[in-house]
Amino acid sequence: MTTTAFENYDEKIAAGLQRAHEQEGGLPGFLGIRLAEYWAGGMRFEVEVRDELLTPFKNLHGGVLSATVDHALGTVCYPVMPKGAWAATTEFKLNLLAPVTGGTLSTSAQIISLTKRTAVVRIEVTNEDRLVCAAQGTVLIMLPKS
Repeated sequence: MTTTAFENYDEKIAAGLQRAHEQEGGLPGFLGIRLAEYWAGGMRFEVEVRDELLTPFKNLHGGVLSATVDHALGTVCYPVMPKGAWAATTEFKLNLLAPVTGGTLSTSAQIISLTKRTAVVRIEVTNEDRLVCAAQGTVLIMLPKS
């Protein structure tokens, strides 16, 4: 995997995001996305698979994986962006590799390229140590207006 330097990494922002995930509302709150671990340029999220996230066939809905990937794709950028900037997903590609019926999703996001205006993030989702989704996406970094 590509190594990228993150001179602007702010661990306080990462810790604040972790605290915010404990009480987050909206779609991340409904899905139960928790920020479990963070490091410079990377984060790991967890989601407990529960009945309301399953299809009528008792598999996790692909939209849950897609939403989790999209959330990780943007969130991982905040600790390395300039203060006041925000991240906007411009695209991502995911491969659904195996069905999920229970347990815990673990979503690891790692920034593999970072410029002033964009970030490319690689994401892997595992379920009970089995790779179930691989993704990569691009985020546009919107700098604060001066």
